[in-house]
Amino acid sequence: MSIRFRAAWMLAAGLLSVSLAACGEAPTEPLKLGLLTYISAGSPQNAQDRQRAFELAVTHLNQAGGVFGRPVETAVGDTALDPDTAVAEARRLIEDEGVHALVGPSTSANSLAVVERVAGPARIPVVSPSSTSPRLTDVADDDFFFRVALSDVAQGPVLARVARDRGFDNVGAIYRNDAWGQGLVQAFQDAWEGAVSAVAVEPGQTTFADALRQSAAGGAQALILIAFSTETEVILREALERGIYSQFVFSDGVKSPALVQAIGGAALGGMYGTGPAAPPASDSAVRWEAAYVDAYGEPPAGTYAREAYDATVALALAAEAAGSTDGAAIRDQLRAVGGGPGEVVSAGPEGIARALEVLDSGGEIDYDGASGTLDWDQNGDLRRGYIGVWRYTSDERIEEVDVVLFEN
Repeated sequence: MSIRFRAAWMLAAGLLSVSLAACGEAPTEPLKLGLLTYISAGSPQNAQDRQRAFELAVTHLNQAGGVFGRPVETAVGDTALDPDTAVAEARRLIEDEGVHALVGPSTSANSLAVVERVAGPARIPVVSPSSTSPRLTDVADDDFFFRVALSDVAQGPVLARVARDRGFDNVGAIYRNDAWGQGLVQAFQDAWEGAVSAVAVEPGQTTFADALRQSAAGGAQALILIAFSTETEVILREALERGIYSQFVFSDGVKSPALVQAIGGAALGGMYGTGPAAPPASDSAVRWEAAYVDAYGEPPAGTYAREAYDATVALALAAEAAGSTDGAAIRDQLRAVGGGPGEVVSAGPEGIARALEVLDSGGEIDYDGASGTLDWDQNGDLRRGYIGVWRYTSDERIEEVDVVLFEN
């Protein structure tokens, strides 16, 4: 066989293979997605809102005819905020429930454990809506881990700016001693130009008086809180009752209506924090929130609900684009459906229906999510997104103040 003929034959074979893949039969099994999040521990509001968002995404997908023309199936696992439990639940979802991809986990420590010990070796794609530790950028995942939330290399500098804008130049910091807390406090310190005394507290710790005194010993004017809302409520009560702090700056883990209602607007009104934010003037975010309110009667009050919806949709659209339930095939389409090129489609029932229609006809899409762009880099990190600045009010609400663009 001549070199010229062999090259022509290989090209024809390749084109035939592509053609068969494009028009071949759909998978014989339905796509099954697993939600892996905390339910029995952590913020009940966050747990409810993220599970609702996951279910809303599946509802929109199935209203549009499903993936491969079949309804998407689901299973749910409870991490209980514990990495070992998260690993066990991930194994159950993959090995017993037969899920093809995972939405979650919700925390960085759980994501690290699940990706390294279960999902990566099993070649199951994982898209977390809310795991933000910088350590996850280089996790040993064989490119099976993606996240819809920005890395805390983005949030840390905004948290520092908020503290500086409040007039503080000497602060204490209490942070959760896990992958998330360690990463965010380091990102904060890297951007902070004043004095800081940072003290770690252990997951499950129930009293914080010693940590509070240690963090304030250098004359701190305010306390930076990098903890979950349940433990933060205890920290705040002890700080206020003992007269150690009266000024606070909050991270995304502390953005909670239940927290300000528990402590009171008289104490927390006017205190600022940072967290995830949708792009300003985003039609996709507006459509999604309208659909959420239509389904549940109220907008989400917790954090990372939009991101949970987008993670679910991205996995489903990637499976449709791949025409397969194989984990590697789904993974290999995530960047294409999230960052284009292709027709821009939005969140919400109409946008999801259009996305499936375009993919089913062999076209390409660029999904503009409820939380923003899903343009992932080679590490599964977002290239672009927004960090929000918010504050508690004296009448015990959360008021959105500003959004800050991050571009990598």
